[in-house]
Amino acid sequence: MSGIKGPAIFLAQFADDKPPFNSLENISSWAKSLGYKGVQIPAWDKRLIDIDKAASSRSYCEEIRSRCSSIEITELASHLFGQLIAVHPAYDELFDAFTEPSLRNNPKARQKWAVEKMTAVIKASANLGLKTVPTFSGALLWHLMYPWPQRPAGIVEEGFKALASLWKPVLNTASDYGIDLAYEIHPGEDLHDGVTFEKFFEATGRHKSVNILYDPSHFVLQCLDYIGFIHIYGEFIKAFHVKDAELRLSGRSGVYGGYQNWKERPGRFRSPGDGDIDFKKVFTALTEIGYSSWAVIEWECCIKDAEQGAKEGALFIESHLIKTPEKSFDDFAGSALPVRVRTQTGTDKKRNRKILGLE
Repeated sequence: MSGIKGPAIFLAQFADDKPPFNSLENISSWAKSLGYKGVQIPAWDKRLIDIDKAASSRSYCEEIRSRCSSIEITELASHLFGQLIAVHPAYDELFDAFTEPSLRNNPKARQKWAVEKMTAVIKASANLGLKTVPTFSGALLWHLMYPWPQRPAGIVEEGFKALASLWKPVLNTASDYGIDLAYEIHPGEDLHDGVTFEKFFEATGRHKSVNILYDPSHFVLQCLDYIGFIHIYGEFIKAFHVKDAELRLSGRSGVYGGYQNWKERPGRFRSPGDGDIDFKKVFTALTEIGYSSWAVIEWECCIKDAEQGAKEGALFIESHLIKTPEKSFDDFAGSALPVRVRTQTGTDKKRNRKILGLE
């Protein structure tokens, strides 16, 4: 087993026009002062990175590294670009805000731009020596999530076939550069649970660049077993957001939230440690399946201030990191036995049969 790296912090919720959040140098220095060892950079935020320049210039990427105040870059997040790979027309106006003003009200141009930006993130990640790009899948089917009115036969299969086709050029580029795309399993995306991840994986021809960003907060709000998911899909988990959530049973609304704001919804995001998630079990399960990349706090909370959440988050992750053992805890009991008896190699078959009473 390998140890998880951390603590790290996703900068998207903190970037601002005011210092210390207004430049990569300042925000990295701030993160380091709180005890963070890594930062996940939102690739769409021009205050922190010029993603097109990073895609074409290794010298610029070296400059980016030097501006990070001796703190590591964990990943370049691409969620807002990935979202625009697949947009149902019902969401055109709302998601237009994620693209350039000149491309708004032009879905085809917007989608082409999104592919170009995803390609830039992949190339920039390679230039920075990174291996994983966290992202969203976008959605063609989300409006059909609840089966009423009844869905026409074959529409789900057609939707995933189309989604895979839209992503194929990006996935192939990722494969060429040795990059894993880690799709965040997230409501609002076509990849929002294990079953939908499998459907997409199969529709892409089991593409080797299709992987997962694991964020247990979205599982709590869907009443999904967030520990069981790790053991089922562990081989695909390439990124990890440490975000908490709580689901407070209510007689007035449930999982869908009654169109209420985040504070009033029965299911809401909380700062790590303030919600329902058992992070000791999460870190244990991830360690068991061999996850060895970063634990990155994604702060989202409708109760607690962001800076307080960030300050507490570094200590929270640090307290949950597991140093894996170099030897078995029960080695002392076999210390008097020959090495070949105590290990799986060099088995003494005759001796084992004698212990079993077969000799």
